[in-house]
Amino acid sequence: MIVMKFGGTSVEDASAIERVAAIVGGRRQQKPVVIVSALARVTDQLLTMARAAAGDDLESALSLARAARERHQATAEQLLPPPAYGEFRPALAQKFDELDNLLRGITAVGELSPRTTDYVLSFGELLSSAMVHAYFAARGMRSALVDARECILTDAQHTRAVPDFEQSYPKLAARLQPILDAEGVPVMAGFLGATADGVTTTIGRGGSDFSAAIVGAALEATRIEIWTDVDGVKTTDPNLCPDARRLPEISFDEAAELAFFGAKVLHPATMLPAMQKNIPVYVLNSRNPDNEGTCVRAHAQPSPGRIKAIAAKKNMTIVNMKAARMLITHGFLHDVFEVFKRHQVPVDTVSTSEVSVSLTVDSKLNISNVLADLSAFIDVETEPGKAIVCVIGDDLRGTPGTLARVSSALGDVNIRMVTQGASEINISFVIEEKDVPEAVRRLHRLVLASWQRDSKAQGAGANEA
Repeated sequence: MIVMKFGGTSVEDASAIERVAAIVGGRRQQKPVVIVSALARVTDQLLTMARAAAGDDLESALSLARAARERHQATAEQLLPPPAYGEFRPALAQKFDELDNLLRGITAVGELSPRTTDYVLSFGELLSSAMVHAYFAARGMRSALVDARECILTDAQHTRAVPDFEQSYPKLAARLQPILDAEGVPVMAGFLGATADGVTTTIGRGGSDFSAAIVGAALEATRIEIWTDVDGVKTTDPNLCPDARRLPEISFDEAAELAFFGAKVLHPATMLPAMQKNIPVYVLNSRNPDNEGTCVRAHAQPSPGRIKAIAAKKNMTIVNMKAARMLITHGFLHDVFEVFKRHQVPVDTVSTSEVSVSLTVDSKLNISNVLADLSAFIDVETEPGKAIVCVIGDDLRGTPGTLARVSSALGDVNIRMVTQGASEINISFVIEEKDVPEAVRRLHRLVLASWQRDSKAQGAGANEA
């Protein structure tokens, strides 16, 4: 069996959902499980209306909810034949009535808690999965709508809940396998889970990819397909480099690094269940389904020293910490990172010397408490407006001259930090955010040079043969 996840742009309107049905229909023999995101931009709109309600602007919140209702109704009416739409519309109206009442409740209490945020955000995926299921059924597919909250168990860290694989896998298998055995097509909302008490949770923005990987691991799928609106993973952001190329194949480690350092095609956590079960992940384009996309697997074809891709992560802040040499103890680094752990602030890159530590954190995070605690035993200063540019490739650490080539390509771009550490596939630079476009373009020329060398080598090999 296979798992097929369709992102927001792949289900953004009636014609997009029709394409999804055609793609799924062409894979019926492979026993697909279908995971869907909310319609494009709906999650952001739900969050906006919830914040408006919490800010005592109920009129704006209800106006946004009304626009979302009208969009879903129009999509369903265009998509479904009249009898099916007649059956579907009352359930759709009931769901939006529930959302309206929830927004009124948020305004009444004047607060938007993480738990309530999860409840509001769940409407997007629940609505889209119900619509896709209704259309599949109208087309004659033996579709079955499955509530992910009954199968994916998480902790209670609302808005970023952590799934419990050990308990979720048997629940998913018990719910989905009978449907597949009966030649049915399960349809599930991505992004969602629930606590042991049945309280709705979400597993982080972009979490529908994660949902697909969890389902794939639970059922030991032969492959997991992530359907989006691009032809696979590119060598860099095509908005910065129009000559960016599709990567036919990359390793799990490379994909995880790219996702962590800013590439938006895959959710960073997606790789974990797939890696554990050694299930290949394919990134495909629902608007161009004949394209081969990118295969992410345990061991991609090696090409030592080759720079494959460039990613950039903006909106970063450097935190510089310095102490007098006489105050440095064996537990100094432990004390520093204990502060970040206590406040649950993740760190991206780290550079150390005898008496100082510099690291980067996401600028969107509130680190005022972190800075206050650090100031108790060390001098601290911050530098906002930074970005991380990450170079990904095979055996970069073990290939002489790689760092020199990369540094030379950056030229006069000011580099604030360089980190490589134990990774064999990643060299990261911290630079000014304003320099990202030029830095990425310069580094991408190294990627294209690698492609050209490979093409010449393949051509020479063919001639010799």
